[in-house]
Amino acid sequence: MVEHTKNPIRIDLNEFKLYIHLKKVQLTLHFNSPSRRFYLSVIALVVNEMKRLGRITSIPLEGHFGLLVLLNETIGGSAGSSHKENLLPRIYRKWKDALPDLEDAPLFKVLGRRKEYDEGIARTYLFAEAEKDSWANLFEYQGSEENLRLKFAIDRVGATLDDVVVVYGDSLDGDAWERFISSLKEKKAEPDERVSEKHGVAVPRLERRRTLLPSRYRWVALLIAIVVVLGAIALAIWKAYLRPASGDVASIERMAFPLPDVPSIAVLPFVNMSDDPKQEYLADGLAEEIINGLSKCPHIVVIARNSTFTYKGKPVKIQQVSEELGVRHVLEGSLRKTGDKVRIGVQLIDALTGRHLFSERYDRELKDILDTQDEITMKILDAVQVKLTAGEDALLRARGAKNLEAYLKLMQARQSMQIHNKENFALARRLTEQAIALDSDYAAAYVMLCRIQLGEVNLGVYKNPREALERAAKLGQKAITLDNSNSLAHSTLGPIHWWLREYDKAIAEAEKAVVLDPNSAFAYHTLAGCLNLACRPQEALPFFKKCLRLSPIPIDPMTLVLQGQSYCQLGQYEEAEASFKKGLQLYGADHLMAHLWLAATYALMAREKEAHAEGAEVMRIDPNFSLESYAKRIPFKDQKVIDNIVSALRKAGLK
Repeated sequence: MVEHTKNPIRIDLNEFKLYIHLKKVQLTLHFNSPSRRFYLSVIALVVNEMKRLGRITSIPLEGHFGLLVLLNETIGGSAGSSHKENLLPRIYRKWKDALPDLEDAPLFKVLGRRKEYDEGIARTYLFAEAEKDSWANLFEYQGSEENLRLKFAIDRVGATLDDVVVVYGDSLDGDAWERFISSLKEKKAEPDERVSEKHGVAVPRLERRRTLLPSRYRWVALLIAIVVVLGAIALAIWKAYLRPASGDVASIERMAFPLPDVPSIAVLPFVNMSDDPKQEYLADGLAEEIINGLSKCPHIVVIARNSTFTYKGKPVKIQQVSEELGVRHVLEGSLRKTGDKVRIGVQLIDALTGRHLFSERYDRELKDILDTQDEITMKILDAVQVKLTAGEDALLRARGAKNLEAYLKLMQARQSMQIHNKENFALARRLTEQAIALDSDYAAAYVMLCRIQLGEVNLGVYKNPREALERAAKLGQKAITLDNSNSLAHSTLGPIHWWLREYDKAIAEAEKAVVLDPNSAFAYHTLAGCLNLACRPQEALPFFKKCLRLSPIPIDPMTLVLQGQSYCQLGQYEEAEASFKKGLQLYGADHLMAHLWLAATYALMAREKEAHAEGAEVMRIDPNFSLESYAKRIPFKDQKVIDNIVSALRKAGLK
């Protein structure tokens, strides 16, 4: 904790020292080299911004990039590249790992560390764990690399903004910082001078008298000059536009899936840069809406949310995303909401070359966020050279939301549904009903209510599931009446109809969903599932494959189970076993349906010992499991398939 003396934290930009009084220890840290001075100046920048805002908060570096370049190229001695894609990631790494390290002190010298002697051998005084923790806690950050917010968290050591002071010359705080920056600008603007080695005095360069050259030599000199200029221009263009964003690029050979013949993209979850963590739903919703918009285009492959959002909150590299998902392009972004305004930053990266295809910032009113989503979507398609027909353009721009408040309610409902339990679904229902009250013609809200109803049936909320499913079907039809192009409405009606044993209707709805949204993993999951349960497994398997390509992390915990069921119907038991086992690997040992169908598969393969082991797992997870009850619920169209599976489960010891 900080001792409450006058200005217990002092950042001295004259000597590049940081003084801080922690409880039981007074630290003087000397940032004693150009590259080290740069990082003390970054701390001072963050502190100055917090003081200017009047609160201890995270400061986005994006708006201060020009200042960071100035600091790097003056006091920092240009020790590292000033290109955005290099400088910001470097600051991120140092703030995250090096500055918090008080013990090894890689970025500063701890002055006055007393020596002790152990059997005559000198050793450096080691800090207590509490001291090291107090220091490390000062360096908070949000986001990563180019979407970076820094906070010098003095509140964590019991200090206030009044307890920290920035010093330069004889000035303090804001005046000190302004004078410091002005001095750096003056130094950078100084004319080229040479220094007399004898006296250390700057002497202006004398212009040499030109000597007239013969005509032939002047032409040679001119050609050489042209070559040099062209080379410099080429180098500048390469650095500005063609140089890789990082030292690493994705490898086609390492990709988990073959690259498609058309442009392919993964949209990472946007970083919430707002001071309020409750605005996370808005950042998530923006990324998901961009995914939804792109997925309607038939000329591009778009990875589903379920897979890209697994990287949320993780310091992941672009080439890793590219290789794991099998895409060439990766979009990352951030959102900051302040009052009724939003700042959205996006950048699209070609992972095979490391090039930024574009990097844009949008400062907009919150009410314009829907138009901004369209603008970003179209910018992406243009960058990857996708041309749209007039009809495709209209379909991509068909958002449907007319009331901003209704839209925001729906984004909150969507976030609530990410946790599958009765409480979260009840909250999602309330939010969606509020959205409909605000806009009774909002098709997406009726789709959401339809999905909630279906989810609640699966959670066992209703005593009469069939009636609940019929109500869900009416909600889906209402959405389609309002917007027949809504792929998600058709996709959601698919499983409702299969549970109602209306297989032809289920398949028809799923086929419409795929046509409307050719990149929707959920649409392919629905179509494949409908064909599987209609006992058309051979037709189902290609759609399962397409679904898992668009979402390598399955769109639904049942996707791999349904795929395994298709293999079982075809007698391809080894493939079925692999599918069920992958489900267990992804979703854990309590995935009841994966164990249940593994038990049936092993019984059909005459592997009785393994079949009984899987049957025991079923009873462990659900001690009240009843084979008779399950047989009534299996929604296969062909009774022979049901009888075959029930017989196999009996062989596995289930009753």
